[in-house]
Amino acid sequence: MTQLRLDITTSLDGYVAGPHPTLEKPLGEGGELLHEWLFRLASFRAAHGMEGGEVNEDTPVFEESLGAGATIMGRRMFSGGAGPWESDPNANGWWGDEPPFHTPVFVLTHYAREPLVLGETTFTFVTEGIESALEQARAAAGDRDVAVGGGADVARQYLDAGLLDQLTVHLVPALLGGGTRLFAGAAPAELTPVRVVASPRVTHLTYRKGA
Repeated sequence: MTQLRLDITTSLDGYVAGPHPTLEKPLGEGGELLHEWLFRLASFRAAHGMEGGEVNEDTPVFEESLGAGATIMGRRMFSGGAGPWESDPNANGWWGDEPPFHTPVFVLTHYAREPLVLGETTFTFVTEGIESALEQARAAAGDRDVAVGGGADVARQYLDAGLLDQLTVHLVPALLGGGTRLFAGAAPAELTPVRVVASPRVTHLTYRKGA
């Protein structure tokens, strides 16, 4: 069976976004510091339709995340909104007409909606919960893995349910001092370390579920 994996960047004090997020600054105050290591990578820039960038010790770790056959994310990760779709000012999401996924994306939401096709990516909106989203994502992914794209609440739900097979935390040496914590309220869980990859800008910590 395909694996369900999570790749997510956090600050040294455990935040995946800074305080006071807005549509203009979805990562909150100071949150852009979390992803400077990604913005430098040639492979990340190419996946987002940009030129330039560098190849360094972080490149292989990032490129592993490109192999997923489907992605699951929460409503706030998709658009930053809540409530009925007709009242969401960002109802088509953050990624414009050509999202970088190029594989099916399943969005967890309380509000039903027809699938949305943007470029090569189809967003399917799932109202039946995390197990249904995972079942649909696995069917769409075929023999490839399924990625949890975020945000923190969805990641915790899959972790608490024991459904995550692999978790990679990209730990950035920055302090945000507030915002959205990745593991706040998470149920006790035992993980097994798999790998540590360190670079000057970020430390990549990979775990699998269970002892």
